[in-house]
Amino acid sequence: MKIAWFCVPAYGHTNPTLGLVKKLTELGHEIYYFSFEMFREKLESAGAVFIPCDGYDFEMEDKENADRVGKDKVFAVELLVSSTLALDEMANEKIKEIQPDVIVTDSVAYWGKLVAMKQGIPYISSTTTFAFNRFSAKYMKNGFMETVRMLLEMPKINKQIRRLQEKGYPVKGLLDIVQNDNETNTIVYTSKLFQPCADTFSEKYHFIGPSIRPMVESYEKKGAKMIYISMGTVNQNREFYHNCIEALGNTEFQVIISMGTNTEQYEKVPDNIGLYESVDQMAVLSIADAFITHCGMNSASEGLYFGVPLILFPQTPEQGAVAKRTEELGAGFRLSSIEKADILVAIQRVTSDPSYKQNAERISESFKQCGGIEEAVAFIEEVRKITY
Repeated sequence: MKIAWFCVPAYGHTNPTLGLVKKLTELGHEIYYFSFEMFREKLESAGAVFIPCDGYDFEMEDKENADRVGKDKVFAVELLVSSTLALDEMANEKIKEIQPDVIVTDSVAYWGKLVAMKQGIPYISSTTTFAFNRFSAKYMKNGFMETVRMLLEMPKINKQIRRLQEKGYPVKGLLDIVQNDNETNTIVYTSKLFQPCADTFSEKYHFIGPSIRPMVESYEKKGAKMIYISMGTVNQNREFYHNCIEALGNTEFQVIISMGTNTEQYEKVPDNIGLYESVDQMAVLSIADAFITHCGMNSASEGLYFGVPLILFPQTPEQGAVAKRTEELGAGFRLSSIEKADILVAIQRVTSDPSYKQNAERISESFKQCGGIEEAVAFIEEVRKITY
Protein backbone atom coordinates (compact mmCIF):
# COMPACT_ATOMS: atom_id res chain seq x y z
CA MET A 1 0.00 0.00 0.00
CA LYS A 2 1.19 3.50 -0.82
CA ILE A 3 0.49 6.21 1.75
CA ALA A 4 1.08 9.94 1.29
CA TRP A 5 1.45 11.75 4.63
CA PHE A 6 1.25 15.51 5.20
CA CYS A 7 2.31 17.29 8.39
CA VAL A 8 2.96 20.79 9.72
CA PRO A 9 6.48 22.01 10.59
CA ALA A 10 6.14 21.27 14.31
CA TYR A 11 7.77 18.66 16.56
CA GLY A 12 4.59 18.16 18.57
CA HIS A 13 2.73 17.09 15.42
CA THR A 14 5.54 15.10 13.78
CA ASN A 15 7.07 13.12 16.66
CA PRO A 16 3.89 11.20 17.61
CA THR A 17 3.66 9.84 14.05
CA LEU A 18 7.17 8.39 13.87
CA GLY A 19 6.42 5.08 15.59
CA LEU A 20 3.41 4.47 13.36
CA VAL A 21 5.37 5.39 10.22
CA LYS A 22 8.17 3.02 11.24
CA LYS A 23 5.74 0.15 11.85
CA LEU A 24 3.97 0.69 8.53
CA THR A 25 7.22 0.70 6.56
CA GLU A 26 8.43 -2.42 8.41
CA LEU A 27 5.25 -4.14 7.22
CA GLY A 28 6.14 -3.26 3.63
CA HIS A 29 3.93 -0.22 3.10
CA GLU A 30 5.43 2.76 1.26
CA ILE A 31 5.20 6.11 3.09
CA TYR A 32 5.76 9.35 1.18
CA TYR A 33 6.00 12.03 3.88
CA PHE A 34 5.50 15.68 2.86
CA SER A 35 7.37 17.67 5.51
CA PHE A 36 10.25 20.08 6.11
CA GLU A 37 14.01 19.75 6.07
CA MET A 38 14.30 19.95 9.87
CA PHE A 39 12.49 16.59 10.05
CA ARG A 40 14.21 14.80 7.16
CA GLU A 41 16.56 12.68 9.31
CA LYS A 42 13.82 11.53 11.69
CA LEU A 43 11.43 10.63 8.90
CA GLU A 44 13.99 8.80 6.79
CA SER A 45 15.15 6.91 9.90
CA ALA A 46 11.53 5.77 10.31
CA GLY A 47 11.62 4.40 6.75
CA ALA A 48 9.64 7.12 4.98
CA VAL A 49 10.45 8.68 1.62
CA PHE A 50 10.95 12.34 2.53
CA ILE A 51 9.36 14.94 0.22
CA PRO A 52 10.49 18.49 1.12
CA CYS A 53 7.96 21.30 1.32
CA ASP A 54 10.65 23.93 1.94
CA GLY A 55 11.24 26.68 -0.61
CA TYR A 56 7.67 27.16 -1.82
CA ASP A 57 6.95 30.46 -0.02
CA PHE A 58 5.35 28.32 2.65
CA GLU A 59 4.63 31.04 5.20
CA MET A 60 3.76 28.71 8.09
CA GLU A 61 7.48 28.09 8.57
CA ASP A 62 7.85 31.64 9.89
CA LYS A 63 7.74 31.63 13.72
CA GLU A 64 6.15 35.11 13.90
CA ASN A 65 3.39 33.90 11.58
CA ALA A 66 2.92 30.76 13.67
CA ASP A 67 2.52 32.85 16.84
CA ARG A 68 -0.03 35.13 15.17
CA VAL A 69 -2.13 32.22 13.88
CA GLY A 70 -3.36 31.40 17.38
CA LYS A 71 -4.58 34.94 17.93
CA ASP A 72 -5.97 36.07 14.56
CA LYS A 73 -8.39 33.73 12.79
CA VAL A 74 -8.64 35.79 9.62
CA PHE A 75 -4.86 35.86 9.31
CA ALA A 76 -4.83 32.10 10.02
CA VAL A 77 -7.24 31.44 7.13
CA GLU A 78 -5.25 33.67 4.78
CA LEU A 79 -2.04 31.91 5.76
CA LEU A 80 -3.67 28.49 5.30
CA VAL A 81 -4.89 29.39 1.82
CA SER A 82 -1.59 30.98 0.79
CA SER A 83 0.34 27.97 2.06
CA THR A 84 -1.99 25.54 0.27
CA LEU A 85 -1.65 27.43 -3.01
CA ALA A 86 2.14 27.71 -2.58
CA LEU A 87 2.30 23.90 -2.41
CA ASP A 88 -0.51 23.36 -4.94
CA GLU A 89 1.48 22.53 -8.06
CA MET A 90 4.19 20.50 -6.33
CA ALA A 91 1.85 18.54 -4.05
CA ASN A 92 -0.70 17.69 -6.73
CA GLU A 93 1.98 16.66 -9.23
CA LYS A 94 3.64 14.42 -6.64
CA ILE A 95 0.32 12.83 -5.66
CA LYS A 96 -0.44 12.08 -9.33
CA GLU A 97 3.03 10.56 -9.66
CA ILE A 98 2.84 8.49 -6.44
CA GLN A 99 -0.82 7.46 -6.85
CA PRO A 100 -1.27 6.72 -3.14
CA ASP A 101 -4.02 4.46 -1.89
CA VAL A 102 -4.59 6.65 1.17
CA ILE A 103 -3.57 10.14 2.29
CA VAL A 104 -2.90 10.66 6.00
CA THR A 105 -2.88 14.33 6.95
CA ASP A 106 -2.24 16.06 10.25
CA SER A 107 -5.44 17.59 11.58
CA VAL A 108 -4.08 21.12 11.00
CA ALA A 109 -2.14 20.37 7.79
CA TYR A 110 -5.26 21.40 5.94
CA TRP A 111 -3.45 21.49 2.59
CA GLY A 112 -3.11 17.70 2.78
CA LYS A 113 -6.85 17.34 3.31
CA LEU A 114 -7.51 19.75 0.43
CA VAL A 115 -5.20 17.82 -1.92
CA ALA A 116 -7.03 14.59 -0.98
CA MET A 117 -10.38 16.25 -1.71
CA LYS A 118 -9.12 17.66 -5.01
CA GLN A 119 -7.70 14.31 -6.15
CA GLY A 120 -10.58 12.21 -4.82
CA ILE A 121 -8.34 10.08 -2.62
CA PRO A 122 -9.53 8.74 0.76
CA TYR A 123 -7.83 10.46 3.67
CA ILE A 124 -7.32 9.88 7.37
CA SER A 125 -6.88 12.68 9.88
CA SER A 126 -3.91 12.25 12.25
CA THR A 127 -4.89 14.20 15.37
CA THR A 128 -2.09 14.84 17.86
CA THR A 129 -4.27 17.20 19.95
CA PHE A 130 -7.73 16.49 21.29
CA ALA A 131 -10.33 15.71 18.64
CA PHE A 132 -12.64 18.71 18.35
CA ASN A 133 -16.29 18.81 17.40
CA ARG A 134 -19.08 21.18 18.47
CA PHE A 135 -19.14 19.55 21.91
CA SER A 136 -15.45 19.30 22.75
CA ALA A 137 -14.76 22.71 21.14
CA LYS A 138 -16.32 24.24 24.25
CA TYR A 139 -13.02 23.47 25.94
CA MET A 140 -11.48 26.17 23.74
CA LYS A 141 -12.36 29.54 25.19
CA ASN A 142 -13.75 31.97 22.61
CA GLY A 143 -15.04 35.21 24.10
CA PHE A 144 -18.10 37.08 22.89
CA MET A 145 -16.09 39.91 21.34
CA GLU A 146 -13.92 37.44 19.44
CA THR A 147 -17.06 35.85 17.99
CA VAL A 148 -18.35 39.26 16.92
CA ARG A 149 -15.03 40.10 15.28
CA MET A 150 -15.06 36.77 13.46
CA LEU A 151 -18.51 37.52 12.01
CA LEU A 152 -17.38 40.96 10.87
CA GLU A 153 -14.36 39.43 9.16
CA MET A 154 -16.30 36.68 7.34
CA PRO A 155 -16.26 38.55 3.97
CA LYS A 156 -12.44 38.48 4.08
CA ILE A 157 -12.50 34.78 4.93
CA ASN A 158 -14.89 34.04 2.05
CA LYS A 159 -12.53 35.89 -0.29
CA GLN A 160 -9.80 33.43 0.71
CA ILE A 161 -12.13 30.48 0.13
CA ARG A 162 -12.76 31.73 -3.41
CA ARG A 163 -9.01 31.61 -4.06
CA LEU A 164 -9.12 27.86 -3.35
CA GLN A 165 -12.24 27.33 -5.44
CA GLU A 166 -10.59 29.02 -8.41
CA LYS A 167 -7.78 26.43 -8.21
CA GLY A 168 -10.19 23.51 -8.31
CA TYR A 169 -10.52 22.74 -4.58
CA PRO A 170 -14.08 21.50 -3.80
CA VAL A 171 -14.74 23.62 -0.72
CA LYS A 172 -17.91 25.56 0.04
CA GLY A 173 -16.78 27.35 3.17
CA LEU A 174 -14.38 27.49 6.09
CA LEU A 175 -15.94 24.54 7.92
CA ASP A 176 -15.21 22.24 4.96
CA ILE A 177 -11.52 22.87 5.64
CA VAL A 178 -11.11 23.05 9.39
CA GLN A 179 -13.82 20.74 10.74
CA ASN A 180 -13.84 16.97 10.72
CA ASP A 181 -17.25 15.37 11.10
CA ASN A 182 -18.21 11.92 12.34
CA GLU A 183 -17.69 10.52 8.84
CA THR A 184 -14.00 11.49 8.86
CA ASN A 185 -11.62 8.59 9.45
CA THR A 186 -9.47 9.82 12.33
CA ILE A 187 -6.58 8.59 14.45
CA VAL A 188 -6.35 10.36 17.82
CA TYR A 189 -3.24 9.98 19.98
CA THR A 190 -5.01 9.82 23.33
CA SER A 191 -7.51 7.65 25.23
CA LYS A 192 -11.27 7.93 25.37
CA LEU A 193 -10.95 8.75 29.07
CA PHE A 194 -8.71 11.75 28.49
CA GLN A 195 -10.56 12.91 25.35
CA PRO A 196 -13.29 15.45 26.23
CA CYS A 197 -16.80 14.40 25.17
CA ALA A 198 -15.47 11.11 23.79
CA ASP A 199 -18.98 9.63 23.55
CA THR A 200 -19.93 12.22 20.89
CA PHE A 201 -17.45 10.79 18.34
CA SER A 202 -18.32 7.96 15.95
CA GLU A 203 -16.59 4.62 15.53
CA LYS A 204 -14.52 6.18 12.75
CA TYR A 205 -12.45 7.85 15.49
CA HIS A 206 -9.76 5.54 16.82
CA PHE A 207 -8.24 6.62 20.14
CA ILE A 208 -4.91 4.80 20.07
CA GLY A 209 -3.20 6.41 23.08
CA PRO A 210 -0.11 8.64 23.15
CA SER A 211 3.09 7.79 21.33
CA ILE A 212 5.73 7.26 24.04
CA ARG A 213 9.39 7.27 23.03
CA PRO A 214 11.76 4.77 24.64
CA MET A 215 14.18 6.12 27.26
CA VAL A 216 17.76 6.56 26.08
CA GLU A 217 19.30 8.11 29.21
CA SER A 218 18.95 7.69 32.96
CA TYR A 219 18.64 10.19 35.80
CA GLU A 220 19.25 9.54 39.47
CA LYS A 221 16.57 10.40 41.98
CA LYS A 222 18.46 12.16 44.77
CA GLY A 223 15.65 13.41 46.98
CA ALA A 224 12.42 12.17 48.49
CA LYS A 225 10.46 14.25 45.95
CA MET A 226 11.60 15.20 42.45
CA ILE A 227 10.01 18.13 40.61
CA TYR A 228 10.40 18.42 36.84
CA ILE A 229 9.82 21.78 35.12
CA SER A 230 9.55 22.29 31.36
CA MET A 231 7.64 24.86 29.35
CA GLY A 232 8.39 23.40 25.95
CA THR A 233 10.81 24.58 23.30
CA VAL A 234 9.14 27.94 22.59
CA ASN A 235 8.46 29.51 25.98
CA GLN A 236 11.37 31.54 27.35
CA ASN A 237 9.72 33.21 30.35
CA ARG A 238 12.83 34.15 32.32
CA GLU A 239 10.87 35.52 35.28
CA PHE A 240 9.03 32.21 35.63
CA TYR A 241 12.26 30.19 35.67
CA HIS A 242 13.90 32.68 38.04
CA ASN A 243 10.97 32.40 40.47
CA CYS A 244 11.06 28.60 40.33
CA ILE A 245 14.75 28.64 41.23
CA GLU A 246 14.16 31.15 44.04
CA ALA A 247 11.16 29.26 45.41
CA LEU A 248 12.65 25.77 45.27
CA GLY A 249 16.31 26.45 45.95
CA ASN A 250 17.68 24.86 49.13
CA THR A 251 14.43 22.97 49.79
CA GLU A 252 13.91 19.24 50.28
CA PHE A 253 12.93 18.90 46.62
CA GLN A 254 15.20 17.70 43.86
CA VAL A 255 14.46 19.91 40.85
CA ILE A 256 15.23 19.36 37.16
CA ILE A 257 14.50 22.28 34.81
CA SER A 258 14.64 21.93 31.02
CA MET A 259 14.76 25.49 29.69
CA GLY A 260 16.41 25.56 26.27
CA THR A 261 19.44 27.76 25.68
CA ASN A 262 19.03 30.08 28.67
CA THR A 263 20.89 28.08 31.29
CA GLU A 264 23.96 30.35 31.36
CA GLN A 265 21.82 33.31 32.48
CA TYR A 266 21.29 31.83 35.93
CA GLU A 267 24.27 32.06 38.26
CA LYS A 268 24.77 30.51 41.69
CA VAL A 269 22.05 27.91 41.26
CA PRO A 270 21.44 25.93 44.48
CA ASP A 271 22.76 22.37 44.58
CA ASN A 272 19.30 20.78 44.63
CA ILE A 273 18.42 22.31 41.23
CA GLY A 274 19.72 21.08 37.88
CA LEU A 275 19.41 23.31 34.79
CA TYR A 276 19.48 21.66 31.36
CA GLU A 277 19.11 22.85 27.79
CA SER A 278 17.23 19.61 27.11
CA VAL A 279 16.64 16.27 28.79
CA ASP A 280 15.39 12.80 27.95
CA GLN A 281 11.89 13.69 29.11
CA MET A 282 10.72 10.08 29.35
CA ALA A 283 13.59 9.23 31.69
CA VAL A 284 13.02 12.29 33.88
CA LEU A 285 9.27 11.69 34.10
CA SER A 286 9.88 8.09 35.14
CA ILE A 287 11.30 9.38 38.45
CA ALA A 288 9.27 12.62 38.86
CA ASP A 289 6.71 13.31 41.59
CA ALA A 290 5.27 16.44 39.95
CA PHE A 291 5.58 18.09 36.54
CA ILE A 292 5.16 21.83 35.96
CA THR A 293 4.13 21.99 32.32
CA HIS A 294 2.79 24.36 29.65
CA CYS A 295 0.23 21.62 28.90
CA GLY A 296 1.28 20.87 25.37
CA MET A 297 -0.61 17.69 24.45
CA ASN A 298 2.53 15.57 24.11
CA SER A 299 4.17 16.76 27.33
CA ALA A 300 0.99 16.42 29.38
CA SER A 301 0.32 12.96 27.97
CA GLU A 302 3.88 11.84 28.67
CA GLY A 303 3.64 13.04 32.27
CA LEU A 304 0.30 11.32 32.81
CA TYR A 305 1.55 8.13 31.10
CA PHE A 306 4.11 7.87 33.90
CA GLY A 307 1.42 8.62 36.50
CA VAL A 308 2.92 12.02 37.37
CA PRO A 309 0.52 14.71 38.67
CA LEU A 310 0.68 17.93 36.64
CA ILE A 311 1.00 21.55 37.70
CA LEU A 312 -0.77 23.30 34.86
CA PHE A 313 0.51 26.52 33.29
CA PRO A 314 -1.10 26.71 29.80
CA GLN A 315 -0.06 29.43 27.33
CA THR A 316 -2.49 28.94 24.41
CA PRO A 317 -6.19 28.00 24.01
CA GLU A 318 -5.23 24.45 22.94
CA GLN A 319 -3.06 24.06 26.03
CA GLY A 320 -5.90 25.52 28.08
CA ALA A 321 -8.13 22.69 26.87
CA VAL A 322 -5.56 20.11 28.00
CA ALA A 323 -5.30 21.84 31.38
CA LYS A 324 -9.07 21.94 31.82
CA ARG A 325 -9.45 18.23 31.08
CA THR A 326 -6.61 17.33 33.43
CA GLU A 327 -8.26 19.39 36.19
CA GLU A 328 -11.62 17.70 35.55
CA LEU A 329 -10.05 14.29 36.00
CA GLY A 330 -8.31 15.38 39.20
CA ALA A 331 -4.78 14.76 37.91
CA GLY A 332 -3.51 18.33 37.97
CA PHE A 333 -3.63 21.70 39.70
CA ARG A 334 -3.59 25.00 37.82
CA LEU A 335 -0.84 27.47 38.68
CA SER A 336 -2.58 30.72 39.60
CA SER A 337 0.45 32.93 38.94
CA ILE A 338 4.24 32.73 38.58
CA GLU A 339 4.78 34.25 42.02
CA LYS A 340 7.08 32.21 44.24
CA ALA A 341 4.41 31.61 46.87
CA ASP A 342 1.94 30.27 44.29
CA ILE A 343 4.56 27.96 42.80
CA LEU A 344 5.24 26.47 46.24
CA VAL A 345 1.53 26.14 47.04
CA ALA A 346 0.93 24.21 43.82
CA ILE A 347 3.85 21.86 44.41
CA GLN A 348 2.89 21.20 48.02
CA ARG A 349 -0.69 20.54 46.94
CA VAL A 350 0.00 17.88 44.29
CA THR A 351 2.80 16.17 46.22
CA SER A 352 0.92 15.93 49.53
CA ASP A 353 -2.61 15.04 48.34
CA PRO A 354 -2.52 11.39 47.15
CA SER A 355 -5.63 11.82 44.99
CA TYR A 356 -3.61 13.66 42.31
CA LYS A 357 -1.25 10.71 41.96
CA GLN A 358 -4.13 8.23 41.97
CA ASN A 359 -5.98 10.10 39.24
CA ALA A 360 -2.84 10.46 37.13
CA GLU A 361 -2.33 6.70 37.39
CA ARG A 362 -5.95 6.15 36.31
CA ILE A 363 -5.31 8.14 33.14
CA SER A 364 -2.03 6.29 32.67
CA GLU A 365 -3.87 2.97 32.75
CA SER A 366 -6.36 4.24 30.16
CA PHE A 367 -3.43 5.11 27.86
CA LYS A 368 -1.90 1.68 28.28
CA GLN A 369 -5.22 -0.06 27.53
CA CYS A 370 -5.49 1.64 24.12
CA GLY A 371 -4.79 -0.28 20.93
CA GLY A 372 -1.70 1.78 20.11
CA ILE A 373 0.23 1.48 16.85
CA GLU A 374 -1.24 -1.95 16.07
CA GLU A 375 -4.79 -0.55 16.09
CA ALA A 376 -3.73 2.39 13.90
CA VAL A 377 -2.07 0.09 11.35
CA ALA A 378 -5.16 -2.14 11.18
CA PHE A 379 -7.37 0.94 10.79
CA ILE A 380 -5.33 2.38 7.92
CA GLU A 381 -5.27 -0.99 6.16
CA GLU A 382 -9.04 -1.34 6.64
CA VAL A 383 -9.72 2.12 5.15
CA ARG A 384 -7.81 1.07 2.07
CA LYS A 385 -9.73 -2.22 1.75
CA ILE A 386 -13.12 -0.50 2.14
CA THR A 387 -12.21 2.10 -0.45
CA TYR A 388 -10.99 -0.43 -2.99
